[in-house]
Amino acid sequence: MESRLAGCGLFIVVCLAAGCDRNSAGSPAKSTSPPPASVPNAPKEDQLNTFELTEAAAKRLGIETTPVEKRSMVRMRMYGGEITLPTGASLVVTAPLAGFLRAPTQGGIPQVGEHVSRGQALYELVPRLEGKSVLSPSEKVSLLQTRITLEQAQNDAEGQVQQTGVQVEAAKIALERAERLLREQAGTARAVDEAQAALSLAEKQHAAALSRKKLVDAIQIDEDGMLNPLVIEAPREGIIRVEHAVAGEAVAAGAPLFEVMNSAIVWVKVPVYVGEIRDVAANQPARISGLEDRAGAAAYVAKPVPAPPTALALSSTADLYYEVDNRDGRFRPGQKLNANLPLSDERESLVLPWSAVVVDINGGAWVYEQVAEHKFSRRRVQVRYVVDATAVLAAGPPVGAKIVTQGAAELFGTEFFVSK
Repeated sequence: MESRLAGCGLFIVVCLAAGCDRNSAGSPAKSTSPPPASVPNAPKEDQLNTFELTEAAAKRLGIETTPVEKRSMVRMRMYGGEITLPTGASLVVTAPLAGFLRAPTQGGIPQVGEHVSRGQALYELVPRLEGKSVLSPSEKVSLLQTRITLEQAQNDAEGQVQQTGVQVEAAKIALERAERLLREQAGTARAVDEAQAALSLAEKQHAAALSRKKLVDAIQIDEDGMLNPLVIEAPREGIIRVEHAVAGEAVAAGAPLFEVMNSAIVWVKVPVYVGEIRDVAANQPARISGLEDRAGAAAYVAKPVPAPPTALALSSTADLYYEVDNRDGRFRPGQKLNANLPLSDERESLVLPWSAVVVDINGGAWVYEQVAEHKFSRRRVQVRYVVDATAVLAAGPPVGAKIVTQGAAELFGTEFFVSK
């Protein structure tokens, strides 16, 4: 009995001790150790980087200001675009006849990527090269028949020229006789008119016969099919994109030789989500810029063009096409870029000249606000996009704030001790 009471007393003491420990753990203990850091005057961003210039310095820097405005602007939305070639921008040249290829007499064969002009000789097609002929026995028989037909056509053309020449001489004699009879009052004016008409008709027939003879005589065929090398010229100005054959190679009639690409005008294909395509003003020009220029300050204007409708079901997008001048070769087919497309509605936004914005090394955009006479403070801004040298802001100083438009870069250098 005594041992049982002793055990109960020990249990009560332990419980009381545990309860005291819980109460002490549940209440926060007051620490007397100092905080790890102390910032007595925490600076605010709108109070940073405020400095004052002397009157002489402000005059030397040519400081000009303009107030921040809020006006209705065309909204722009950025999409990803890709440079493509317009329809018909690339032409494939094929061999008109079978033969061997060799370098042209003047100049060499252009390499892939080299610029060529229209009519420039790129290859010469010859029937025989180093004793080799491209004609089979059956083709040689057909060629012989062609040569016989050609000689007969040349003889017929010569006979036609002689015949029409005799008719012209006879018509001239008839006209002279009619005019003499009319002068002697033994003929009529009608006979003179008829003689003149007959002479005019004979002269036209003679001219047609000469033209046909010249055309037939220009065709010269030897035992291999061609007497002179056939010059293969560039059909248009552009860049050699692909070469399908090399010098010394035998090619069949219709075989592709090379491909000429004209990239003076390129298209920009912009995939747009089908749920947003009605928001885009597709009949308005777009602004094209590089991937590094997200604001579109260095953008190029691209006008919309009618193109075959294309879409991609997997991404639920439909394509819009725009045309941009590329005579300086700054864009390449397949190049990715940013495309700022105008939207149908307009909204009021904060705007200021793009010349007022300076960008730091980390890509942050800033402007300088004139807070007092010759006193300026640097303010952070968020540029949504740039249209015609006007920056549309997502966030920035309030309307009416005087922002430096001329001399902002000089103030930036003055603040960071890189300008005098």
